[in-house]
Formats: sequence, C-alpha cells, structure tokens
Amino acid sequence: MNLRENWRVIVLVLMLVGSGVILFTPGLVGGETTGPTNLQYGLELDGGTRLRAPVVGMTAEKVDVSTTGNPTALRDAVADNLSIPTRDVYVQPRSGTVEVFNDSISKEEFATVLNQQGVTTQEGSQVTTDDIRDGVTQATRQQVVDTINRKLSETGLSGGSATIATTVDGDKYIVVEAPNRDAEELKKLVNDRGIVEVHARYPGSNGTMEEQRLLTYEDLRRVGDPEVSQEGVHQVPVVLTQDAAKDFSNILQQTGFTSDGVSSCPRDVPEGEKNSEGYCLVTIVNGEVTATHSLGPSLANSMNQGTFVDDPRFVMTATNESEARDIAVNLRAGALRAPLDFDNAQVYSLEPALADRFKTNSLITGLIAVLAVSGVVYLRYGEPKIAVPMIVTALAEVVLLLGFVAAVRLPLDLSHIAGFIAVIGTGVDDLIIIADEVMSEGEVSSSRVFQSRFRKAFWVIGAAAATTIIAMSPLAVLSLGDLRGFAIVTILGVLIGVLITRPAYGDILRSLTTGEH
Repeated sequence: MNLRENWRVIVLVLMLVGSGVILFTPGLVGGETTGPTNLQYGLELDGGTRLRAPVVGMTAEKVDVSTTGNPTALRDAVADNLSIPTRDVYVQPRSGTVEVFNDSISKEEFATVLNQQGVTTQEGSQVTTDDIRDGVTQATRQQVVDTINRKLSETGLSGGSATIATTVDGDKYIVVEAPNRDAEELKKLVNDRGIVEVHARYPGSNGTMEEQRLLTYEDLRRVGDPEVSQEGVHQVPVVLTQDAAKDFSNILQQTGFTSDGVSSCPRDVPEGEKNSEGYCLVTIVNGEVTATHSLGPSLANSMNQGTFVDDPRFVMTATNESEARDIAVNLRAGALRAPLDFDNAQVYSLEPALADRFKTNSLITGLIAVLAVSGVVYLRYGEPKIAVPMIVTALAEVVLLLGFVAAVRLPLDLSHIAGFIAVIGTGVDDLIIIADEVMSEGEVSSSRVFQSRFRKAFWVIGAAAATTIIAMSPLAVLSLGDLRGFAIVTILGVLIGVLITRPAYGDILRSLTTGEH
C-alpha cells in the first residue's frame, strides 16, 4: 500500500482502534461501568428519575445598592427585617440585583425593606413592586445547576446531570436527571441545600451563651473522606485556606476556646440541640445542629503557638456515618444558593425493567437499519466490491461516534439512538453520491480521472453537510429536551463523515476501481 496515497484510510483505521480501546477498556475514561463497554446510559435506557422544578425566589432588578455601603451588611439587614435566614438573601452590586429565596415573602414586604435600607433604583427613585419580578437571576440558576452537577458526581450518580430548560412562555426550570435512582432519592439530594457551617458557642460576658460563625464552604481548601476517630467519632477532615485559618485561630483565642474552653463542651447535649454551657464547636447543616464537640488540647496548643496557620487542618464531626458522608458531599459540592420549588415540580420516573426493554429495542432497531441499508445498497450496485466497503465505512462512522460518546461520557438516550440511525442513513446517502458520481461516466481509467469525479461528488456532500449542520444548530443550542440530543449526535456524525470517513471511502473506492494502491 502506498502510504502517501492512502493516508486517510490509515487515519481511519487508527481512529477505529482508538475508539475500540476507549469503548472496551473498563475505567479508561473514568467513572463507573455497568456493562462490557464504557458507554453511559441516560434515563430512558437505564431507568431512573427526571425532576423539573423552578427556583424559589424573587429579584429586585436595576437597583443601586452602592449607597448602602457593605453588601454583606445590606444582606444581613434585609434578612433580619424580613425575619428570614441570611442564606435566603443574595446581593449582586455589579448587576444591580437583590434576590430573596423565600416564598413566604411578598413583593410589597421586599420593596418596603429595601427602601428602609436606603436602596434605590438606578434612576434614584424608591423601589416599588414594579421593580421586583418573580424568579431569580441567570447567575443564580447557573450556580444551582453547577452545584447539583457536583453533588451528582460526588454521590456517584453515573450519567446524572442538571441543566436549565426554558419553556415557550419564557419560564426557566432546573431539570435534573438521575439514572438508577428513584424519585425520593433524587428529591432528597436536590432538596438539601448543603449549607454546612461551624459555629463557636461559648459563655458571654453577661452570663448568657453567645454564638459566632467560624467556617463555611468558602473557607475550605480541601475536603477529605469521612473517617472514624480513635474515640469512635465520625468526622470529616478538612484543610482551611490561609485567611480562614487566621480568622479561625484568632476568634477561638479571643473567645477563650484555647484556654478555659479546652475540652469543656458537655457530652450529654441531646441530638439536634445546642449546649447551654461550656465552649463548643457546633456543626450545623441546613440550619440544624448535627454535632457538637470540644476543642482538643493539641489543636488549642497549635493555635496558641501560632503553628496552626502553617498546617490548618480541622475536623467536622457528625453523629453517624451517613451524616459524615452527607457533610463531605455538601462541602465538596458547595451549597445551593437557592432552593427548588417542589410545589410546582414535575417528576418523571422510569422503571429499570422498562428501560432495559427500550435498550433491547434500540439495539434491534439499529441492526434492522443496518441490514435494510445494506440490502438497498447491494440491490443498487450488485457488486460486493462497491457495496461492502460502503457498508463497512458507514459502520465505522458509528463506531467513531460511540468512541467519542464514551470518551466524553455522554449519557445515551433514545434521542441519541435516533441520531445514530439518522447518521447511518445520511452517511450511506453520501457514499452513494460518491459511488454514482465516480461510476456514472463509465470506467475509471486512472487516478486522475477518479480524483476529478470524486471532487465533484465531495462538493455536493460538503454543501449538504453544511446545510444539515446549520439546520440542526438551533436544536443543539436551545433547551428543547430530546431534540437537543438528536441534533448533537447528527451534527457530530456529519462532521466525522465529511472530515474522516468520506475521504477514506474515496481512497478505498479509488483502489478498487483503478487498481492503484
């Protein structure tokens, strides 16, 4: 074989080998594998749950918060006046928005509180209900999606995903899919905002107990795996950032934790309650106390000696293994900025047995498509040397697509299978155009004649491919459900065909028709 003349065939063979390795080498692309290949299956082919819900909240838009000073102080003041947790208020000075993530607050109450805090519109007038809309900002929705995706990854939900969907009316929803999980499991995962904090609770100067927040997700540099201490306490080791370590150490020294407070937290505090005496470090998840513990002597000494900042390791405690695991997941994924509205949620579940039937039917449909195309091609030409390479090339295109899908760990659904079948059909159409153009004017006498005819066919194929990509691009970009998966696979198939498989088929056909290798 002339390597220079047939380099496209060599590239195709190498890519097929690479795709085979990616498909059939367990663990090569990361994640869990549940079958003989590294392919991931979505909800429709693996069973599971799809949940669609809006984000709870309302937004004051085009407001000027610069006159209020510190945005953090404004958030605290708004939350205090509305009698809601500070986590339910978010201020974005750059975009001129203030968001409230609590469905018990009315627009009138929200506008009144903003005016009381000196917030005005960008035109300088008072904030009214007309300046407040239902729903949250795009930045908040994206943060919710990113956090849920991290949660799905941390909990090992292979093939799970969260996306933003838009209805024809312009309403925005968060769509979460979790293969092999029932509705209750998924609801529990996304309903948990994952807000983990450590508070210092200690005796105050006036005889009452005081409390101060010490650590949040933003203060952590690294989160370890849950473990059990020698005393049998479930805990999650973390490493703090340098700035957080300094503040953490200073606060504990100033409040007496590293002197009188060492090992002074009572051990008989009922679960879910706070201590009424002693110096305690309190782990709080989503506003509820999950564990309390004392500051140990060794940690206190490292703070007093100033060495803690150089190695800022700390542990968050939990009452059991499940809580420790949840804390670790929440710390790694981060907290949801806003909750989802489950009162207006739609939940769709598919049993694994039915999904397996879909998977089997999809395989049968694909085989029927291949056999049907093969039969038509053979009847059209009646020559194995023309028909067989055409069919093999079309199948090679599918193998390359599967290798790509496995490499990027795209969960396959019925829409993707439909795309694969469309790729087989359009691919063979293009190969027929090539064969007809090359052979329609009689025998191919030389490589030069072949190349001339092949270029004509390839211009037609290129124009058709461009038209297909342009037509499918809106479906691939917009949030149109299953149509998006179909469009993505079709576009990828067209690109692979035009750039790799069609040119390689041209080299093969040239060798067969001219006898020049």
